[in-house]
Amino acid sequence: MEMNNSRIIVFGAGGRVGRAAVAEARRRGHEVTPAGRADGQVTDAATVARLAAGHDAAIVAVYDPAVPAGEFFPSLARALGVGLPAAGVTRLVSVGLASVLPTASGALLMDVPGYPQEWREFYVGHGAGTEALRAAAPEALDWVVMSPAGDFDDADEPSGGYALVPAAADSRITHADFARALLDQVEAPTLHRTHVGVSAI
Repeated sequence: MEMNNSRIIVFGAGGRVGRAAVAEARRRGHEVTPAGRADGQVTDAATVARLAAGHDAAIVAVYDPAVPAGEFFPSLARALGVGLPAAGVTRLVSVGLASVLPTASGALLMDVPGYPQEWREFYVGHGAGTEALRAAAPEALDWVVMSPAGDFDDADEPSGGYALVPAAADSRITHADFARALLDQVEAPTLHRTHVGVSAI
């Protein structure tokens, strides 16, 4: 189902990804509600339902560094899986992490020799969140997790394009180009119940 001129709530609207998503959604003519930490606890399903009421879709780009990743991301996923359908939201586009995506060889990026391991607990926690979403989200909630295939590029100008690709440590994408990918999956969903990587072209 295509969503044009939709009402979209962006959880984590104060971060770089969230700000880019809000800007891109407004550029396309959507009605956007930015939601930040001050608006309530996103790991609480009742809060998610209250904030998301009246919206068609949600974009989620949140993290709480005060909570271990292995607790935060699964709790977030369960709250979204309950709260968004309760609010009548039918599409969720969530921001994930490249580290838990397969590379072209089939190995997860975090398992590739030479990949930084000091944040492995964070990587694993992010992946646990996606698995919790897979388990918690009912059929009524059409979701996708999208992440840079490698990392964000803060130096270059947006290219205006992107591709869906396997994880690669040297892959880069600007926040603006990544936001285009997020909004494309809000407006005309082609990816369902999966996690994909996005790279600039």
